[in-house]
Amino acid sequence: MTIDKTSQIDATRWLAVGSLTALIILCLAWEMWLAPLRPGGSLLALKVLPLCFPLAGLLKNRMYTYRWLSLMVWLYFTEGAVRAWSDKPPGNYLAMAEVLLCLLLFTACALHVRIRLKNGAKTIQPAA
Repeated sequence: MTIDKTSQIDATRWLAVGSLTALIILCLAWEMWLAPLRPGGSLLALKVLPLCFPLAGLLKNRMYTYRWLSLMVWLYFTEGAVRAWSDKPPGNYLAMAEVLLCLLLFTACALHVRIRLKNGAKTIQPAA
């Protein structure tokens, strides 16, 4: 049983969009309500702003966005790994969730780029 390339591209695209959206929501909720560094929220919530920029590119299925996002996500992975070891509960659990979402996002982006490059010019681009 083989899955056609178009459905693989769609699956990796929606996995990337979903994990990026979940990462944005997690980081914002973490720093504002769930386990902020200071009571009432902190300015560390601004860390979600760079994550908002690639969302439009992913929704437009732009290959370049998948490529640079797969590199940028490692900054958030590093923050999550450090805070998983240094924060107290529930912050360390939220950091572990951040690490998992980063790994999921990287995998989705890498697979998406790989499938589209393998498929070459046959990939159907959405209408602008």
